[in-house]
Amino acid sequence: MRINLTKKDLVNLVYMQVGFSKQVSENIIDEFFSLIISNLENEGKIKISKFGTFTIRLKKSRIGRNPKTKEEKKISKRNVVLFKPAKEFKEYINSKNNE
Repeated sequence: MRINLTKKDLVNLVYMQVGFSKQVSENIIDEFFSLIISNLENEGKIKISKFGTFTIRLKKSRIGRNPKTKEEKKISKRNVVLFKPAKEFKEYINSKNNE
């Protein structure tokens, strides 16, 4: 079973199912990802109905420890992207597992 889904796979899916050329399909995928990224940068949140919500959260700086060497090191504050699946998405996933 394949675990990773690449951009090339998405382009091929659009190409095969919609019938656009591979270049147009790649432009569509690029524009979709650009839209998500720019909206996250500007608004800090993007909701895709029946799929889920992406949000940005600031993680505070903290002290981390290398498990091998036990050396402590400061981990700087940073933004992280969180994903919360929509109710419909969770129901779909759970219905597939119960069959």
